[in-house]
Amino acid sequence: MRQSQLFTKTRKEAPKDEVSKNAELLIRAGFIHKEMAGVYSFLPLGLRVLNNIVGIIREEMNEIGGQEISMTALQDKNLWQKTDRWDDDKMDVWFKTKLKNDSELGLAPTHEEPLTTIMKNFVASYRDLPKAVYQFQTKFRNEMRAKSGIIRGREFLMKDLYSFSRDQKEHDEFYQLAKAAYVRIFDRVGLGSVTYPTFALGGTFSKYSEEFQTICDAGEDIIYVDETKLVAVNKETLTPEVLADLGLNKKTLVEKKGVEVGNIFNLGNKFSKPLELFYVDDKGEKHDVIMGCYGIGPGRVMGTIVEVLSDAKGIVWPREVAPFEAHLIEMKGSEAVSAAAEKLYRDLNKKGITVLWDDRDTRAGEKFADADLIGIPYRIVISEKTMKENKFELKLRTEDEATLVDEATLFQKIQKTS
Repeated sequence: MRQSQLFTKTRKEAPKDEVSKNAELLIRAGFIHKEMAGVYSFLPLGLRVLNNIVGIIREEMNEIGGQEISMTALQDKNLWQKTDRWDDDKMDVWFKTKLKNDSELGLAPTHEEPLTTIMKNFVASYRDLPKAVYQFQTKFRNEMRAKSGIIRGREFLMKDLYSFSRDQKEHDEFYQLAKAAYVRIFDRVGLGSVTYPTFALGGTFSKYSEEFQTICDAGEDIIYVDETKLVAVNKETLTPEVLADLGLNKKTLVEKKGVEVGNIFNLGNKFSKPLELFYVDDKGEKHDVIMGCYGIGPGRVMGTIVEVLSDAKGIVWPREVAPFEAHLIEMKGSEAVSAAAEKLYRDLNKKGITVLWDDRDTRAGEKFADADLIGIPYRIVISEKTMKENKFELKLRTEDEATLVDEATLFQKIQKTS
């Protein structure tokens, strides 16, 4: 992509009513646009990052046998009444609306009920299980607080996977597969070293749920981390009984603030029983299907990356999620410089390296400041000066100093981690 053709532009200031670091930087860098509190549009650069995160999650969900679908956001009131979750007193984040015939509908905050109902059409025998089904779907939640940028929104993208098993043992086996997949996901998006499986209350579903909490000053949760065992406990769950159950010593736990970037739940028959999702075993006996739920918000992950990894100059994207791998900065001068920049741009693309080419006729300082703000991993500068030495200036976003390299070395360095 040529930066001169990008319709978005960087800006020096974020909206005055924006208080979160992730939204301030993402708005200033031209990744997102704020529509209203808790509602953001993803612009070209932002959508590329979001899609990269989605791609990582999709790969890992497919690897453990997940089958992707796409469900509706509009929800049937009668369905949710069967599980006693339509009432605002039971679920206080509903957005509700009406059809012209006065029938009441909801905008889905989650999808356990509708997917359980779908599965009734395809699960009858023990031979039909186990199954794991997931989607990337827009969720709507009437949050009271929406001041955390894209970390907490009223309209947001969610990956929700649901597992369907014959018994607890089969469910537990898949649960561990999903947990391991989540660990890989957070490693790949650059948050692995600061993200901990965190025990939390299981509510009506199970004894515990497990959150994946990323250590972050902007976090809304207080967690207690065992830095040796690499696990944590949510403050709400921290009791002597829980510590004893988990084999943790309170004296070794460190209090930290965290952002919940994912969670996994045991659902048991919480939804299968009232919605009558059952199977018949090899002896002809009926059993409720045992379910689990596994959620990650790609936008929340994106916002958390910005909160955790950004520096005083701007955003710092890990390579796997960055909108482009290289930012080619052309210092306007002779036609020879432009020709050399275009050749390098095409050669990088041929080698499978994604490039944002800053071909704008602006000052060098502005180009460098924008590059730091946007946060692409590799910065390549081509100018009259570098051409005289038949080299390119190469700099990592995470480093202060640039180096002059020849073309062969340039490709070698950039392709090294491809």
